[in-house]
Amino acid sequence: MFNPQRLKPLLLCLKGILRTSPTSRCFRLLQHYPSLTFSLKYRTSASPDERLFTVSYLINRLGFSQEAALDASKKVRFDTSRKPDSVVIFFESHGFTKSMIKDVIRRDPWLLVCDPQNNILPKFEFFLSKGATTSDLNSMVLRTPRFLMRSLENHIIPSYEMLTGFLQNDKTTISCIKGYPDVLYDTRVIQCINLLLNNGVSRTNVALILRRRPRVLHCPDLLTKAIEEVKCLGFNPLNIAFSVALVAKTTLSRSRWEAKVDVYKRWGWSEEEWSEAFRKQPHCMLASEDKIDAVMSFWSNHLGWNPLLLVKRPHMFGYSLKRRIIPRASVLHYLKSKGLIKKDANLVTPFTISEEQFLERFVKHFDEHNHHLSKLYRENLKNDGIHFHEILKF
Repeated sequence: MFNPQRLKPLLLCLKGILRTSPTSRCFRLLQHYPSLTFSLKYRTSASPDERLFTVSYLINRLGFSQEAALDASKKVRFDTSRKPDSVVIFFESHGFTKSMIKDVIRRDPWLLVCDPQNNILPKFEFFLSKGATTSDLNSMVLRTPRFLMRSLENHIIPSYEMLTGFLQNDKTTISCIKGYPDVLYDTRVIQCINLLLNNGVSRTNVALILRRRPRVLHCPDLLTKAIEEVKCLGFNPLNIAFSVALVAKTTLSRSRWEAKVDVYKRWGWSEEEWSEAFRKQPHCMLASEDKIDAVMSFWSNHLGWNPLLLVKRPHMFGYSLKRRIIPRASVLHYLKSKGLIKKDANLVTPFTISEEQFLERFVKHFDEHNHHLSKLYRENLKNDGIHFHEILKF
């Protein structure tokens, strides 16, 4: 299964490693007895032949570099190609490409010595029975192959059933696992879920976190601190806003958090106004700094409206600038220029209502201008706001 001629550069590589040893006697022995390479380098129960075969297999069969093969051989070893070949063939039969297999084995070399029919296939069959596709399985394994180490009966199935209890159906559960397979592997996930429930967090909020940001459930200590901080800000654990605020607190580093707050303050918001906006809609801290700045710039510089109006409606920072804000702003800008809406009209509400409501109240309602308004809105929507973009030189 491997080419013996390729062993020569491998031995030269190992000689180079051993040359760095302060024990000159080791190097002299290696010069006279090259076959001692592996026994001198690795003092384990593995024989030199096992090490040599493992490294050579990884290089020749899977395309590992010499360095990566040496590193992997510290974690797994074999002296025949029977088991590793069966594993490679198994993955190939389930849609894994050579590069995908290489990546999986690089991360978890132990897979090469398992029995794929008994250790992996039953787990694949379980997920397929729940509606997962071959592509879903590939994604799960590529993200976290280590979950395949877990017992199907004692760990994977109970974990899956626990997740389904929150997420209600197989489709959503598979989507959660596909996005973060560690929920099937990392026992800290269950610890974190229990921590949330013990702190009065509703099951609906737990489900929301599992659907949107399951990575939040990887560190009980960090989560405990975030729960206390969010409670101190006045969020109710039974309300949806609590889970959003918790996600914001746990996913943003201190420096990124402060950087976003600074962007809001640069546009005239005080600390109290920013706090009010965050309590109203914590999603405003999940928008990127560039997105926050772009919305503020468009609102203030190009529409000429007061950025403090957004304190009451921080939902704006979660909307698409091109697909929602600019098309609707083009209509409002026209209506305002024609004196068709009052000067003291609420300028934020039109962005928060549904598209059907917006068209009814701000397009169809004005009979004489209906055709122009409809065209203006549709053109900006179709072209990602480019027409209004050009008019205002945005």
